[in-house]
Amino acid sequence: MARFAFVLACALALLASSVASGAIVEHSFNVNNLTVTRLCKEQSITVVNGSYPGPAIRARDGDTLVVHVFNQSPYNITIHWHGIFQLLSAWADGPVYVTQCPILPGHNYTYRFNITGQEGTLWWHAHVSWLRATVHGALIINPKAGRSFPFPKPYKEIPIILGEWWNGNVVDIENEGIATGIAPNNSNAYSINGLPGDLYDCSQNQTYQVQVVKGKTYLLRIINAALNNQLFYKIANHNMTVVAIDAAYTTPYVTDVVVIAPGQTTDVLITANQQTGSYYMAATPYMSANINFDNTTTRGIISYENSSSSSPIMPALPNPGDTPTAHKFNTNITGLAGGPQWVPVPTNVDEHMFVTVGVNLELCPVNATCQGPFNNRLSASMNNESFQLPTNLSMMQAQFYNVSGIYTTDFPDQPAVKFDYTDSNISLDLSLVYAPKSTKVKTLKFNSTVEIVLQNTAFLAIENHPIHLHGFNFHVLAQGFGNYDPINDPNKFNLVNPQIRNTIGVPVGGWAVIRFTANNPGMWFMHCHLDVHLPWGLGMVFEVENGPTPWVLPPPPADLPQC
Repeated sequence: MARFAFVLACALALLASSVASGAIVEHSFNVNNLTVTRLCKEQSITVVNGSYPGPAIRARDGDTLVVHVFNQSPYNITIHWHGIFQLLSAWADGPVYVTQCPILPGHNYTYRFNITGQEGTLWWHAHVSWLRATVHGALIINPKAGRSFPFPKPYKEIPIILGEWWNGNVVDIENEGIATGIAPNNSNAYSINGLPGDLYDCSQNQTYQVQVVKGKTYLLRIINAALNNQLFYKIANHNMTVVAIDAAYTTPYVTDVVVIAPGQTTDVLITANQQTGSYYMAATPYMSANINFDNTTTRGIISYENSSSSSPIMPALPNPGDTPTAHKFNTNITGLAGGPQWVPVPTNVDEHMFVTVGVNLELCPVNATCQGPFNNRLSASMNNESFQLPTNLSMMQAQFYNVSGIYTTDFPDQPAVKFDYTDSNISLDLSLVYAPKSTKVKTLKFNSTVEIVLQNTAFLAIENHPIHLHGFNFHVLAQGFGNYDPINDPNKFNLVNPQIRNTIGVPVGGWAVIRFTANNPGMWFMHCHLDVHLPWGLGMVFEVENGPTPWVLPPPPADLPQC
């Protein structure tokens, strides 16, 4: 009880201090369609304020962000503020039909929330269908005035947004995949800050370039905004020092390659300490599954001031299936214990969950034609429950107004059937591979601590799944390959300085253990951040109950969109 009171008092003091000391940062987002030329053709895309990527938002810890969204596009829209805690502002989180109904074409909604106890690189993006392919931008949170980074101040900061490009309307491409029951078409290119780079057709003049001063150190704020691919990122002849991931500071880690999953961010320091000239930065996919994918490379150019070089040096890139390199990067990073915004690992666990994640099958509807295995649809699940969003009311409205029939509270703590989860021989086991559709949540008491073993499965395709948790950061205690061993693997837990994330790439054919404290009432989505898997059902929702005053879910804003 004393621990609970202390944690609650600290959280209240932090929130009150933030609201009292911060500024109001206000933006208007006009969502509309824009015609751009990429890869030899004109393409109409949905964007914010006529730019791709969208505008970067800069604020400080403690500021209140107010964003007026005017939907002038032909599509429903919501905006998710990826990684923001949304303390007592869950209505602003943004996942469609979880915390709100969509903003309809011709309508508007204002997101208002305080940034509390966070600093670093996050991002914002659409949370309806595949629109986040082009509706996204950086959300950069600087320390409060008078405070500094826990590393030497860089000469300049440079956002690097890695994206994915389709020669086609992404909404139509997603809908075609859903209609046929198979994976939608692969992307046609990757991009750096919206530009594909000179390895693609008609793209010689569409290469991102940045100039640096010899001897100066730069902070690259790297964001993976790609829909369906993890990426390797390298800069020729330059090492990078990782200093933060997902807006959480790390012990400085020197590397020549960054591995970054969709949804993740990585802050690195790079010093322009090489011979004056020009150097390619490049991003290429890390693909852990044996499936078709966009096996191309995007690149930009770093040019030293006064360089006359017209032939940039190209870095040697890992092979797409280089899991050892990816695993080394993902497991060598540790949190900056005792640094700014550091949160120690909670030691008393109230809820233990074992959650399987993977691809499944769904029976083809009557009178439909499906092109998936055995003429069925591809699906996905957590604990063999394939998540289905409601359509007539958001889940949080149902929670607040106590409306029945929208969701049930029986999401299982473990799969109903135990099996050899990573044995490739179960890939097409018809007794296991089908997952029923449901809208189930796991109810958590306020301020309870939750430990989750995320276990990949071998159904259909063994791959790395990036899992994102809305509303909370979590400690990554351990990760490994094969089936999680509840007897021996807890001995590997890092309880001293584990990395803190909001999105974790669960290793291919393996597992990861995360732990978080549910200190914010509301509905919080946990889902795969591969957009090909989200509509298939790879997700679930945590329903966090109200706590003592003031930790109570407030009423919805008056302008909250209605279904």
